[in-house]
Amino acid sequence: MAVDLLLGLQWGDEGKGKIVDVLTHTYDIIARFQGGPNAGHTLEFDKNKHVLHTIPSGIFHPKSVNLIGNGVVIDPIIFIKEIENLRPYNIDFNEKLMISKKAHLIIPTHRILDAASEASKGMAKIGSTLKGIGPAYMDKTGRNGIRVGDILDPSWKEKYKRLKKKHLDLIKSYKVSLEFNLEELENNFFRCIEILRNLNLINSEKYLFEAQKSGLKILAEGAQGSLLDIDFGTYPFVTSSTTTAAGACTGLGIAPNKIKDVFGIFKAYTTRVGGGPFPTELFDKIGSTMANIGNEYGSTTGRTRRCGWLDLVALKYCINLNGVTQLMMMKSDVLSGFDKVKICTAYQIDNRKVNYFPYNIDSNKIKAIYKEFPGWEEDLSSMTNAKEFPENLNNYINYLEKELETPIKIVSVGPDRKQTIFR
Repeated sequence: MAVDLLLGLQWGDEGKGKIVDVLTHTYDIIARFQGGPNAGHTLEFDKNKHVLHTIPSGIFHPKSVNLIGNGVVIDPIIFIKEIENLRPYNIDFNEKLMISKKAHLIIPTHRILDAASEASKGMAKIGSTLKGIGPAYMDKTGRNGIRVGDILDPSWKEKYKRLKKKHLDLIKSYKVSLEFNLEELENNFFRCIEILRNLNLINSEKYLFEAQKSGLKILAEGAQGSLLDIDFGTYPFVTSSTTTAAGACTGLGIAPNKIKDVFGIFKAYTTRVGGGPFPTELFDKIGSTMANIGNEYGSTTGRTRRCGWLDLVALKYCINLNGVTQLMMMKSDVLSGFDKVKICTAYQIDNRKVNYFPYNIDSNKIKAIYKEFPGWEEDLSSMTNAKEFPENLNNYINYLEKELETPIKIVSVGPDRKQTIFR
């Protein structure tokens, strides 16, 4: 049985959590394959809003199993708090949630090290969420990280002490002033480790091998977005993991020839949180209006997202990187009421027209070339069928499908799970 894959095609915050929640009833297993608790997948249904950070977005559906794969880094404190916040929903986590023994742990000093590193950069900081994710991935590739399976070994704290000492030495080398209470952080950390130890820790790749043989349907869920990929994103303003389709193979142990459909999610406009280049960013009233209507504030950090018009150059790049077979357009309702809507079709760099995503993205040296479309006044949020779409929205969608050579199968017209229209 093939595996379907769902990921973001911009700088994250595209609405992946909502679509996973909408699609979950057609899958047996939802498997998160990369990232850490900087991800904030927001789900809305029954007039309630839920923000998930580490737990896959299928957790509210009674029939699906949710797996945290080996490519994820887990902060036990944030993770256990997330579980405790979901207790009122009577979710049987021993049945519904599985955690790969090969996933790496974020320990308290990872977070302190993250803050020290970012503080030392001054104006050159990359906009880290300061959750220790980058340092945890550095220890993973440096071959001295701590994995979930390690906590089952009675002597695992010796490994913890060695890693902590390494971190404290590094923190001193940054020579920045930081205030932290490590004893308090550790007390909470070890309390959460005891809870984590009693959850369903598994050999996840073996579980997924057997699930595929049994014909179970699997949806791999990504975090962040393709433009934040460690290799193909706007480096160095990227995350520390592989956010593209290749990350599902390494982050779950899925063979490439087992991936069938790749669902690519994008907003009808573009947003970015934190630092880094953004060629179509708007600094005017239109940009601030997008942010206010779209509630563009980070679900994890609360930071205001930068807003701009849809960037077709970047979107084509990400579709090609991931082998996207179907597109989902989110937040189309946010563009209602604008007289004109624009799409960036190319860049102008040094008086040259560029149609591809260049090696070095410098917003100060790039001028976005736009194609303009008439806007639509209609409120989309109460629409339930694509036949109700205004003509100008259909023109916008049809143009995108033609240029991207990929069908747009879902259009979201609001944050609630019910505000999802299949085309």
